[in-house]
Amino acid sequence: MNRIRHFAPGIVSVVGFFAVWEIYCRMSGINPLILPPPSQIGAIFFDVALDPRTLRHASITLTETLAGFGLATVIGMTVGWAVAASPLIERAVHPFIVASQVIPKVALVPLFVVWFGFGMTSKIVVAAVIAFFPVLVNTVLGLRSVQPGHADVFHSLKATLWQRIWLLQIPSALPAILAGMEMAIVLATIGAVVGEFLGGSSGLGYMAVATMNAFQTDRLFVIIILLTLIGFVLYAMMAGLKRALVSWSDNQKAGS
Repeated sequence: MNRIRHFAPGIVSVVGFFAVWEIYCRMSGINPLILPPPSQIGAIFFDVALDPRTLRHASITLTETLAGFGLATVIGMTVGWAVAASPLIERAVHPFIVASQVIPKVALVPLFVVWFGFGMTSKIVVAAVIAFFPVLVNTVLGLRSVQPGHADVFHSLKATLWQRIWLLQIPSALPAILAGMEMAIVLATIGAVVGEFLGGSSGLGYMAVATMNAFQTDRLFVIIILLTLIGFVLYAMMAGLKRALVSWSDNQKAGS
């Protein structure tokens, strides 16, 4: 019963949104090529979503997203660890980190296409570049959140480097790192789709452009819904992983 009460407001708001959308389309007489009603989108949803071509393009977008996210996670954690460990390294890489955020990512897509071609590689690189920053920042914040008293205890016990890393630094930094990965998985999805928009020959982003050029607005909405579902599922998986791995951190915050 408590779970029903918890989710009821969200369900009611979503149903109300689609009801208003449907009523507006029917009452206003707006051209379905501009804004199709939800009933029209729902009527073709499964035909489009379960079409083998759509599934193939969706698998390409998902692969690009996960590969870009994985690359961003590995590089972000590695650089973050180095930055947190050495002020000299932080000063050396700081201009490049700032530049990676200041430069509009969309402007880099044509360059990546020239370097890596129109295939999946350029989309993976775009996804990784966009998702890199939150992993880096949260890794640095997490590693610098280690309590000095805990570090002193490990030093007094003459713990080895690996013992300090596995027993102190990783547990202390993990909540922040996973929070950064939650943001990164969403940004990786956006990066993959943006890459497909601007320089792709496959993927749901490419399908969205193709259906838009063909004025198939109802099919375009189906693709948008599929991209939304992919983003929701990936984010929910990361949120579930975070709860499973650092539930002790959430409990500690709730008790404080």
